[in-house]
Amino acid sequence: MRLNYLLIGRLLSFLLAVNGLLMLLCLPVSIAFSDGAAADMAISGVVVISLAGLLRYLTRNSSNKMGSREGYLIVFLGWVLMTLTGTIPYVLNGALGDSYTRIFFETISGYTTTGATILDTIEGLPQSILLWRSITQWVGGMGIIVLAVAILPLLGVGGMQLFIAESPGPSTNKLHPRIRETARRLWLIYLFLTVCETLLLSLGGMSVFEAVCHAFTTVSTGGFSTRDASIAAFDSAYLEWVVIAFMFLSGVNFTLTWFLLTGEPRRLFRNEEFRLYLLIVVSFVAAISLILGFDSGELSSRAVRETCFQVVSLLTTTGFVTADYAGWPVGAGALLLVLMFTGGSAGSTSGGIKVVRHLIVLKHSWLELTRLIQPHAVVPVRFNRRVVSERIVFNVHSFFLLYLFIFVAGMVFIAITEGGWMTSIGAAVACLGNIGPGWGRVGPSTTYAQISDTGLWGLGFLMLLGRLELFTGLVLFNPGFWRR
Repeated sequence: MRLNYLLIGRLLSFLLAVNGLLMLLCLPVSIAFSDGAAADMAISGVVVISLAGLLRYLTRNSSNKMGSREGYLIVFLGWVLMTLTGTIPYVLNGALGDSYTRIFFETISGYTTTGATILDTIEGLPQSILLWRSITQWVGGMGIIVLAVAILPLLGVGGMQLFIAESPGPSTNKLHPRIRETARRLWLIYLFLTVCETLLLSLGGMSVFEAVCHAFTTVSTGGFSTRDASIAAFDSAYLEWVVIAFMFLSGVNFTLTWFLLTGEPRRLFRNEEFRLYLLIVVSFVAAISLILGFDSGELSSRAVRETCFQVVSLLTTTGFVTADYAGWPVGAGALLLVLMFTGGSAGSTSGGIKVVRHLIVLKHSWLELTRLIQPHAVVPVRFNRRVVSERIVFNVHSFFLLYLFIFVAGMVFIAITEGGWMTSIGAAVACLGNIGPGWGRVGPSTTYAQISDTGLWGLGFLMLLGRLELFTGLVLFNPGFWRR
């Protein structure tokens, strides 16, 4: 069947309109702070909204028939168009320099909630530009497509195909039988967490502006900060614990968060993925704290806090830093690298492989050992007491193999273009997992400013694949996708 290009264009026009409106939201901030970027923000917003209007006019006669192919294409093109138009404020303002490659890298790092930056100095940027950086992560965290799903019925279009394309993980838990209501509740949780963190950060001494920016980039597990030294710049135990708490919550399946907020906390602790997620945090914090304690000869409360911060930050792929973990002992560094390949929970804003996939692989591997002893036994993989279909088990194994293959390919690519195995490993795992800081020349105390333009384009592609959980992005490269 032929692709419905007019419908694709009509829905992309909505995404562009949202992007333009968000740019205009930065205009009052620019005026209030007199940061000199008001005209840049106004022009950017008007240009993007005008493009959206033109595209909407050209596709006004589209039908509402949408299949899975249209869904995948809208999601992929939506992220690309959001990124391309999201670069306009930076281009007009010149705050990020005149290299479009580096501007594009910073922008796609925002929308994919990676948090990798090419900026060595952040604190001198106009406040409206800092807010725009945070907004790109906040929108990308939950996914602009999920927002679109929530209002698609108003446009006369069903949203199931978009929701599946945006969330192609191993489970499709919904909060409500209607997909629009599910997306609405997800955004309510997202807004609730954002407001709560903003208030708590403000109570801890952050300005309202910085509290909003950091709340945006925490609940999205993005990691962009308004300070060069990230959260460490505030030197506040209270603020660090608040950020730790909200990074942890943002790495939890939002379905479980809904049940917690609506008075059903038992569902949280009955969930196998959450229990493993919590166990990973506790065990890795304990193990790394002991390693650091043996290395220094003492175990201070600050060391434990810094360990907890980095474990939660890297596990949830947020990427905030309060310590230069690259200088930690080898054993601690190895454990942190394991966390980078783990990721948060499915149904959260975290990137990475996701805890549930690791759990399914472990369960399936254990059952294969059982079948060696009892070859005629019928023992299916179960998750939360429900049988996991063979299709999902196969999908999870395929994801693992594909993830490792792309990681190795990315690592080799960066090794060829940049040199240095620590840098190539760190950059590949950090960008594919949407983490941000890595190792080597892209460690927690440095930026991606030293990476060549060729390397930045490659890493930008890894970010996009990681954000779309591989399949949504790669399916477009299958020749069968384009056949009628």
